[in-house]
Amino acid sequence: MTGRTLVARVVPVPARTSRRAVRLLERNLLVAKTFWPVILSGFFEPVFYLFAIGVGIGRLAGDVTGPGGVAVPYEAFVAPAMLASSAMNGAIFESTINIFFKLKYGKIYDAILSTPMQPGDVAAGEIGWSLVRGGIYAVAFLVVMVAMGLIGSWWGLLALPAALLIGYAFSAVGMAASSYMRSWQDLDMVTLVTLPLFLFSATFYPLDIYPPAIQVLTQLSPLYHGVELIRGLTLGIIRPVLLAHAGVLVAMGAIGSVAAARRIEKLLLN
Repeated sequence: MTGRTLVARVVPVPARTSRRAVRLLERNLLVAKTFWPVILSGFFEPVFYLFAIGVGIGRLAGDVTGPGGVAVPYEAFVAPAMLASSAMNGAIFESTINIFFKLKYGKIYDAILSTPMQPGDVAAGEIGWSLVRGGIYAVAFLVVMVAMGLIGSWWGLLALPAALLIGYAFSAVGMAASSYMRSWQDLDMVTLVTLPLFLFSATFYPLDIYPPAIQVLTQLSPLYHGVELIRGLTLGIIRPVLLAHAGVLVAMGAIGSVAAARRIEKLLLN
């Protein structure tokens, strides 16, 4: 096996695809102009949660234990979790429902792969589009957090790339998962997975509130790592463990990207 072949097999797909993936990103941007109200609506759900739970229950809960055992206001504890959850939901639904339609019904990729574009370009382009959409939500939500005084440090500026990292991880895995779906009913599995992640990823309560067994399961949740990463940044509580949280998301995205590209190749080119 030559060194070039070895690198091609090991390096994640988005890192070695050509600029052709940008063409798919441009195509999605043009199509999005026709349903921009749907895209805009995705911003409001986490904001509603923030006001209903973060602010409302926060008046009753007072301070809670944040990262490193530091006491923080409840709304400041919940807000970064809402941002992480928004990044997850935007990415996973974009990369499952829309990808499933394009793959099974719209036959978009059949046409795309008749051009010089390759499966890796398709995977990188679709993941890139998920990041663009998720980035819009993240910027808007961060503006709301700043206006509410929920960003306690300049480290909070890194919450935007952290949210994009969450979007990358979930969109890559979501795209790979959508290639295995056979009907619209299979999409119910998406909610079956994302809802428990949303509720049990230290989103609303500190990890030490859970029983020991549930704490272990919670730490296996990829959203938990995203929540802890953004929470540490927005609160300005910087610890080495944040690198581990980021590493989990990077690995998840890399594996999902490779799997998505290979599945598209298998389904459409073989």
